[in-house]
Amino acid sequence: MTVIDPNSVPKMTLATGEQIPCIGMGTFGSDRYGAEEVSAAVAGAIRCGYRMFDCASVYGNEDLIGKVFAEAFAEGAVKREELFIISKVWNDMHGKGDILLSCAKTLKDLQLDYLDAYFVHWPFANYHAPGCSGDSRNPDSKPFCVDDFMLVWRQMERLHDMGLVRNLGMSNMTIPKLEAVLPLCRIKPTLIEMELHPAFQQPELFRYCVERGLQPVGFCPIGSPNRPDRDKAEGDVVDTAMPAVEAAAKAHGVHPALICLKWAVQNGQIPIPFSVHEKNYVSNLQCVTEDPLTDEEMEAIRLADENCRLVKGQVFLWPGATDWRALWDENGVITQ
Repeated sequence: MTVIDPNSVPKMTLATGEQIPCIGMGTFGSDRYGAEEVSAAVAGAIRCGYRMFDCASVYGNEDLIGKVFAEAFAEGAVKREELFIISKVWNDMHGKGDILLSCAKTLKDLQLDYLDAYFVHWPFANYHAPGCSGDSRNPDSKPFCVDDFMLVWRQMERLHDMGLVRNLGMSNMTIPKLEAVLPLCRIKPTLIEMELHPAFQQPELFRYCVERGLQPVGFCPIGSPNRPDRDKAEGDVVDTAMPAVEAAAKAHGVHPALICLKWAVQNGQIPIPFSVHEKNYVSNLQCVTEDPLTDEEMEAIRLADENCRLVKGQVFLWPGATDWRALWDENGVITQ
């Protein structure tokens, strides 16, 4: 196995002054990879030099990943303080006291004393059965509500107070939602996860977050070709086939997926690609340590933005909402 020196991987600095690797490994196996395959990939990723891992309770694999972490610490392959480990609370655990229970289970499953960051996975309590179809709807789903969200956030702040979580994060937010909740936060988030790839760059939201000290973490950084079938739609852009990405790949002699990752890091976000294949996850990490894109290539990719959202979130729609766009406040106001 090729080993990349973790010290050669660039770092980002959070609003707290804390440093975080510029790339991490996702652990969402979609509907295609089981927990055993994902945890085996995490074990390989630690050996090859990854120091950041993006987990979530809903992925259903934290217990096996926890065994991998425990073995890596016991063998001396890595120290706990050398890893930046993220997890997220799922939508069905937004009730009073539930955030504490969810975090406790995640800590137990991952065999950790603390998390480096804990995120609210989606900004509402709407949830779906695992593996459900794209047109599945939960009749209990409701639009975003500031008061409900802040009840969740107060519990998140309590976890921070208790020392169980070092950074708080939000995910799948919009500018109108952030405008509504950030002034109410006693402890502000330091990280924000959003869909980010060359075909979907979200420049306004990205800039809004950076200006407020929120470090963007980008999911689907190479366009997530293995995302669940329910998240695939006619007309979706394939990032690795975009002419600007292909041209840079040819110039650098690498796979277009690696251009997407170079672009992400140089653009100031933290991509969290996932692969169970060793050659892929090794090259994903290695590519950010060498041969950067030119200013001209960065600009060509910036101009190629197609505003193509891949994770539309339609399974979280509430009764009466007709279209997935209602989740994303595209009119500049929170959709009710």
